[in-house]
Amino acid sequence: MCVCTALRGGYRPAGRWSQVTLARLALTGDLVRPARLTVPDLLSWPQHRVAVRFECATSGLRHHRFTGPRLYDVLADAGPGFDPGRRKDRLRFLIAVTGTDGHHALLSWAEIDPDFADAPVLLGVSIDDTPLDAAGPQLVLPQDRCGARHISGITAIRVDGGYGGAGPAPAAAHAPAR
Repeated sequence: MCVCTALRGGYRPAGRWSQVTLARLALTGDLVRPARLTVPDLLSWPQHRVAVRFECATSGLRHHRFTGPRLYDVLADAGPGFDPGRRKDRLRFLIAVTGTDGHHALLSWAEIDPDFADAPVLLGVSIDDTPLDAAGPQLVLPQDRCGARHISGITAIRVDGGYGGAGPAPAAAHAPAR
C-alpha cells in the first residue's frame, strides 16, 4: 500500500500538528482516467450516509454508519472503457476490490449502474463518524446481509471489461433434437 502524509486538525499538547498517514487506493483497469486516490480525494464527490446491519462470521451482528461517495460516481468519473457501438456493453464489466488484509470482493457493473440494480454501494470515508484517512476507504454494501464484501482498507479497485464471451451460440445448438 502506498501512503502519503498530511497535516490534520489541531495541535498536540506539545504545540505541534499531528501527522496522519493517508492510505491510497489505485483505480485501474479498463478506465480512461485511472487514478490514485486518498480519503480526502473521495470527499470531492457527493457524500451519502447509510446505516448498515450485517452478520460477521467472527464477531456476529454488526451495526455501523458510513459516509462516502457512491462507487458508481467515482468509477463513472474515471471513464470506464465501454464501447458505445455495442448495445449493453457495460454489462460485461466486472469490478474487483482488494483490501489491505488481502480480502477481495467482486461486483458486476450492473449491480451499481442506475439503469440496472442501482445498489447504493459506497466507498466509506468514515465509519461511525470516525474518518478513515489512515486506514483507507471501506467498501460498503447496504444490501448485503453478510459482511464478507465489506472490504476495509481498500488498496485497489480494478474495472475489467474483458468478459465479452465467446459470441453467439451456433444455430445448431438451438435446433430441436430429432
